[in-house]
Amino acid sequence: MLDVTVIEDAEAAAVSLDPIRGRLLAELAAGPASAAMLAGKVGLPRQKVNYHLKTLERHGLVELAGERRKGNVTERLMRATAASYVISPLALAAVQPDPDRFRDQLSARWLLALGARLVRDVGSLITGATKARKRLATFALDGEVTFATAADRAAFIEELTQGVGALIRKYHDGNAEGGRDHRIVVAVHPTVKPESVTDPAAPPGAAPVAAASSATSSAIAATAPAPIPPAQG
Repeated sequence: MLDVTVIEDAEAAAVSLDPIRGRLLAELAAGPASAAMLAGKVGLPRQKVNYHLKTLERHGLVELAGERRKGNVTERLMRATAASYVISPLALAAVQPDPDRFRDQLSARWLLALGARLVRDVGSLITGATKARKRLATFALDGEVTFATAADRAAFIEELTQGVGALIRKYHDGNAEGGRDHRIVVAVHPTVKPESVTDPAAPPGAAPVAAASSATSSAIAATAPAPIPPAQG
């Protein structure tokens, strides 16, 4: 089972977003189970669960883990193909974010578009590398820093911009024969507190929401900008 996989197909994305199927995926990520075993957990008849499992299997979200005899019946034990799933912007190709349409380093929505492109590109790279049976070279750095003042935050961003820019100028060689293009993404955003809080303006019984703290998380990721074709080394 993979730790995480990216869903690129629109139909598979729609299938995974169904609440019942999402529950089944969560149960099967914990371990193989049959339709009969899952029926009691999700409160549905076995036939209905079996229908959902076949739909998930058809879209590659679950797979056969084995079979076992139970009386006169052979039960199929299914398992999730990944512990967690991420839906790629390719699933909504016609309306996927395009960071090149609007560039603003201080815009949270532009940061969101960059993040969506990162998910899309890395998902495509994983798909290509898997088909080619090749290792995918990526790197990511994640950390947190608490700034005493807004001025400190601004100074940090200025130094970060200068430092990363200097590294790019030092190592970039657009004329290198056989050079491998990589994309560098640097993001700085407020950290979301792990604990949940309830909005005082929300009606009774409303779901809690996550609160942003004064700390800031910075993440740096480097990836190749396009899928690896099977012929490449």
